[in-house]
Amino acid sequence: MNYGTFKEYLAVLAVPGREEQLGDGQSGDGGQLSAVPRARPGPGSAVPLQSALHQQARCQRPLGAQRTRLLGKTRSGAGCSSLCDGLQRHGHLGAAAVEEPEEKDDVLGYYLYCSERGKQDWKTVNNKPVTKHRFTVHGLKNRQEYVFRVKSVSRAGNRSYSDESPPILVKAAISVPSAPSAIALLLCTGSEMVLGWRAPARHGGDPVLEYYLDQREKGGKTWREVNVKPAKKRQFKVCNLTSGDFYQFRVFAANMAGVGKPSESSEAFLCEKWTMPEPGCPYDAEVREVSASSLVLLWAAPLYQGQSPVTGYFLEISEGDQSDNWTTLNEKPITDTHYKVSGLQEGHTYRLRVAAVNQAGVGPASLPTEPVTAHTTGAKHIEIGVDDDGFIFLGYEAEGTDEESQFLWNKNYTEPIDAQRAQAENTKSGSVLTFSDPSEEDLGLYTVETSDNPDLSSSYDFTLKPLQQDLERLKELSWQVRNPLIDLKSGWQVEVSEKGEVRLWLQTESLSDEAELRLIFNDKEISSSPHRKITFDRASGLVEVLFDQLSAEDEGSYTAQLKDGRAKNQFTLVFVDEKFRETLALVQKNRRDHKRKSGPYFEEDLSWSVNEDCELVIKCKVTNIKKETSVKWFKEGVAVTQVVYDQSSGVSTLTIPQVTKKEAGSYRAVVTDGRGEDVSTLELLDDEYDKLLQQLSKQCALSASPLKIQSTALGFKLYCSLKYYISYMKTSWHLKEKRIGQDARTKPGSSVQEVWIEICNPTENDKGKYTLEMFDGKETHKRYLNLSGQMFADALLEHQRLKQAAVAEKNRAKVTKGLPDVVAIMEGKTLCLTCFIDGCPDPEIIWLRNDKEIVDQAQFTITKEPKCSTITIHNVTMADSGKYSIFVRNNFGSETVDVTVSIYKHGEKPPDHAVEMGFERKKK
Repeated sequence: MNYGTFKEYLAVLAVPGREEQLGDGQSGDGGQLSAVPRARPGPGSAVPLQSALHQQARCQRPLGAQRTRLLGKTRSGAGCSSLCDGLQRHGHLGAAAVEEPEEKDDVLGYYLYCSERGKQDWKTVNNKPVTKHRFTVHGLKNRQEYVFRVKSVSRAGNRSYSDESPPILVKAAISVPSAPSAIALLLCTGSEMVLGWRAPARHGGDPVLEYYLDQREKGGKTWREVNVKPAKKRQFKVCNLTSGDFYQFRVFAANMAGVGKPSESSEAFLCEKWTMPEPGCPYDAEVREVSASSLVLLWAAPLYQGQSPVTGYFLEISEGDQSDNWTTLNEKPITDTHYKVSGLQEGHTYRLRVAAVNQAGVGPASLPTEPVTAHTTGAKHIEIGVDDDGFIFLGYEAEGTDEESQFLWNKNYTEPIDAQRAQAENTKSGSVLTFSDPSEEDLGLYTVETSDNPDLSSSYDFTLKPLQQDLERLKELSWQVRNPLIDLKSGWQVEVSEKGEVRLWLQTESLSDEAELRLIFNDKEISSSPHRKITFDRASGLVEVLFDQLSAEDEGSYTAQLKDGRAKNQFTLVFVDEKFRETLALVQKNRRDHKRKSGPYFEEDLSWSVNEDCELVIKCKVTNIKKETSVKWFKEGVAVTQVVYDQSSGVSTLTIPQVTKKEAGSYRAVVTDGRGEDVSTLELLDDEYDKLLQQLSKQCALSASPLKIQSTALGFKLYCSLKYYISYMKTSWHLKEKRIGQDARTKPGSSVQEVWIEICNPTENDKGKYTLEMFDGKETHKRYLNLSGQMFADALLEHQRLKQAAVAEKNRAKVTKGLPDVVAIMEGKTLCLTCFIDGCPDPEIIWLRNDKEIVDQAQFTITKEPKCSTITIHNVTMADSGKYSIFVRNNFGSETVDVTVSIYKHGEKPPDHAVEMGFERKKK
């Protein structure tokens, strides 16, 4: 193991005087921490370790984590091994002497123990005793402090523990950076080339400070230094080139540990002046704010703009480490040099690149970024708040950082923060950017990243409108922190007890025992008096002013002035005019009520309601009653007898099944016994009566059934049933959201328990969704019927059937009037029976006697006209008695009407139930 190198994370404890043992040919490429000498150092160059340790102590650079080397030395004497109290520290490299037992020949080996500082949780480092005085400790945590101790083992057993070592902070080792990559040509003038490249993937535990370039002509073997003076940025202008020649380049990166290995050779670039109309490629494409589903891409504008200024950028993404399948992210060019890429899949790897565009078109794409995997990092979102001193700040926390981590704050990713407007300060686990006096000038996109791990980065967009509103809220909070106010839980309240006592009170947050109260009434400080009591409970923050009996002298303004340390506040109650008069009236009422309630009284005054059956219910409730207590109702001075009174509950009820105008009026209930009486009134007039109608309309509308359809001979009838219908409720019918008016075909109507609309002679145009709207004065209640499909077809078929039946009934042959049930006539007289007939076409007429057609024309004379027919029976005899019938018929139907003819002799009385008819025959 090379003990001089810092590539593996190490911490070393050494015996004084042994440091040189580490420096003999063991410095490695990580040992050089000195400043860069005049001549450019070669890759991996180093200085002796002793010198490196000295420079590390001066620079206070950390040693590595995860492995710690302990160097010890034995001596005879104490009978135990120990770590010397004198710990020589060279920056992050400590050297301590290990004292040997006096009987060192008896020592078989050593056990080493370690514990995190302050925990006393000692763990054995080695499973077997070691005989050497140095040992590599594995599994230590980066940026954690540890203490160590040693125990020797002899043939007689274990010895006692050594003293524990001073704390050792384990930090990442410093080594030279890895090689840069992706050299790109950014601009060529014909004799000069501007090159850019990607930073090393690993900076070696210390920031990259500078870069060196070599060049050679295409096909050449020898590399020539381009710059002796180091380049501080990842961009360099190479001069004195020959136009038309091809050149290759390589780049070295250097940090405090030295110069790393060179990059791979670039492609051969032709030295020829750029004249293309499109812009050159953007450069410095970097990824920030990586999460499981998104990242932010940053880049620099191309050095060569082309024939016109750059107007925007197109971004492309490729999934995988080496895929050449690129997908454009934005349909329209974006003007910023940063872009948030969303919609990534966690665990997938991506590369991105950017191309600039101007009026001439799209230029070449930048070099792709290093592959980046979408994952959740230890970084958190930037949070905004107000600190204890009242300053607004942006706070950022990240895992894996310590007090030496540097946090870089910028505005819009590249603009430095104005120190006059905000200052950054590192915390134990992050950084805070505190604003001096924030205003609209400070609005913008704020970004932060760690210097040693750009993956730990985040941003906060302080330009969105909600955040601007938050700024105003935070400024107000900042003012409140600097000027604290006592918080109010409940403002001034006025309460009147049942006995007529008045309580004014307010409540603040809990106050300390030193809190002070001054109560000001009409500009004068007041205190407790026999008429007015003032209390102040500091623990609950309750301030009370109690009046046994409020009077006109108590009208005015009351101000409670509170102070508790720096915090203070005052709260004013304006107790005047209408508010005071209302309170005073309530005091007087409550005092009267208190006295009134010594006898029977109304616990609930007269009130009305409408139940689900659309009935009006007027009721009241009395209490403090006896058996002899009576309750009587009156309306307009007239006693109401339909009242139901339940003495056990004290409830008295009047139920009105159906409301009419006669229910309007003044109602009065009186409860009385020997102790006194109480009166309750209800004015069911004007607005209150309208309110009743509205509630009744609402309940009636709620009782409405779903719409139904009934086919008629005229058409359709759509209707719904209700408990009952009142005219106060306005109804309207709609078809397909269009209101149906009243015309020859549509006829709305209503009855006591039904609302309908008749649609005459329906057609296909009458299909659709019908809506009945019932407006109760406040709300509209709806019922629906979708009259289409099979429902419409069935209804139309039934209508046609009923229509045909109605036509048949109208045109059917029928006897409209003429024949009584029984007629009586005296023997020898002539009987004449006439019938009126209707029908289309004109009916066929047949007269019958005892169900047989009359054909004898001698005794019977029959006349037939279109609407009338008469049968005359001449000189009736007893034999003519019987049943006579007229039968009429046509194409639509027939009808038979019967009459019974009763013949009686002269001097006899006709039957009581018969119609007497006939006349004597004239003598010749």
